[in-house]
Amino acid sequence: MPPGGLVRIHHLNCGSFRGIPLLGEEPPAGAVNRERAVACHCLLIETDSDGLILADTGLGTADLQHPDRSLGADWVAYAQPALNPEESALRQVVRLGYAPQDVRHIVLTHLHRDHTGGLPDFPHAQVHVHPDEYRAVTDPTAAHHRHSLDRFMPAHRAHNPLLTPAPMADRTKWFGFPGVTRPQGLACELLLVPLPGRSAGHSGVAVRDGHGRWLLHAGDAYMYHGELEHTLPFSHPALEPVQQGAQTDVAARDATRDRLRSLRRDHADEITVFSAHDPWELARSTASKG
Repeated sequence: MPPGGLVRIHHLNCGSFRGIPLLGEEPPAGAVNRERAVACHCLLIETDSDGLILADTGLGTADLQHPDRSLGADWVAYAQPALNPEESALRQVVRLGYAPQDVRHIVLTHLHRDHTGGLPDFPHAQVHVHPDEYRAVTDPTAAHHRHSLDRFMPAHRAHNPLLTPAPMADRTKWFGFPGVTRPQGLACELLLVPLPGRSAGHSGVAVRDGHGRWLLHAGDAYMYHGELEHTLPFSHPALEPVQQGAQTDVAARDATRDRLRSLRRDHADEITVFSAHDPWELARSTASKG
């Protein structure tokens, strides 16, 4: 068994948004549809040591019942969420035979609304974030404080989630990425990898699967596989405005994307990189069942 008693990793779609077309290319391996709904790609990680761990939470049950109130009417009108209750992380955990209380830890790439909606469904879980992301929403003097609070929706934090900044005392490198840390109290081989640019403390979640291969959930560091997989990188015109509208540091975002391109190119035999919203990457991940 892998270190920390990791048992299995499930790739979940915890929220579908408006459809986007594939851009002038062959579908990625394992995918056939040329138009798909934008996804909220989350991970459910089964462990013997730490119970269930969620990496991001997508949209929660309250979001799906009262979207305008919970997510914001303007955002809902733009994103056009499908509002399917069966896509909530809570429903998917129960379908797998678990109780909501079995989710003991949630590790977030960042605190934007389409990543935090499931927090109220697991109020008992310890919620791990990068220290800069934590500070941005708890310290009024922090850089990007107002920006971060505007995107960490009141409905998602009204229950006072157990936000826990990852310890930075034992920072290390991971495939050349600096400042990497293990969330507090986790025994399994799971890491927070800083991927700056999208938010104050945007990070990827790296975890070893049952075959010893690393998975890197890159959050919103990029949104379309064309940004990483093509010799001349290109973003999706339907997704690029979302990136530009929420980023905190354009240069850092571009540098992060370039580092992820190099990581994928140089370590393709060791690491699978995927973003939070690319539906073709999600289809590939669910087909391979990491």
